[in-house]
Amino acid sequence: MLAGENMLRSFKDEIGHVLLPGDAFLFDLPATDCKPGKVICGPGLRRNGDVILVCKSGILRHKMPNLFWIDAQQRRYVPAKGESVIGIVTGKSVNVFKVDVGGSEQASLSYLAFEGATKRNRPNVQVGDLVHGQFTIANKDMEPELVCVDGGGRASGMGVFGTGGLLFKVSLGLSRRLLAPHSEVVKDLEGLFPFEMVAGMNGRVWVKAQSMQQTVVVASLLESCENMSAPQRKVLFRRAAARGGS
Repeated sequence: MLAGENMLRSFKDEIGHVLLPGDAFLFDLPATDCKPGKVICGPGLRRNGDVILVCKSGILRHKMPNLFWIDAQQRRYVPAKGESVIGIVTGKSVNVFKVDVGGSEQASLSYLAFEGATKRNRPNVQVGDLVHGQFTIANKDMEPELVCVDGGGRASGMGVFGTGGLLFKVSLGLSRRLLAPHSEVVKDLEGLFPFEMVAGMNGRVWVKAQSMQQTVVVASLLESCENMSAPQRKVLFRRAAARGGS
């Protein structure tokens, strides 16, 4: 029991508000919202009994039914199990590739962690290639491990990128906005011209349009809308559409 726990504010009233490291709140959401025993504290939060402790400054977010996290505008990525990222292959040995994911240490990627890969049918991965993968192991005591298949052994869009395209870096907050279901940013951008995009939770984004000029335009627009409101973003995208993506 923390000292002065009975003076703590209610956690449910802080959703959408800015919190600071060291803040502590009572977890007293109604039983209809979620079961207290099954609350998931995401990045920036730690639970101590019925008290939620804040470890990172940012905005408290909630996803039904039981996920809470701190939305922080940080640039240093910390790997987390289950998150999908874009990595750069930096080395290869007999059985393992080393991948830079933007964290404090490189991740390992087994040559068998690709769809259809076997001891005889090895994937064609070279140093410098971009890979889209998902963490299966990510904690402070072990080296992060990536795979390029889902639970059923299918690629599901993961693997080595094709030729061309442009890789650039954005804030972790913007990358999460791009990955959100029905992302307004992506929806507005799709009205300009056709393009492919892959975003990683580590703040890396890869885009490819019909021409290199359009690819650069897409990347520039995404970087520009980082701190824009929705009306400002729509005005910017309309101007780009009026210029025909030039």
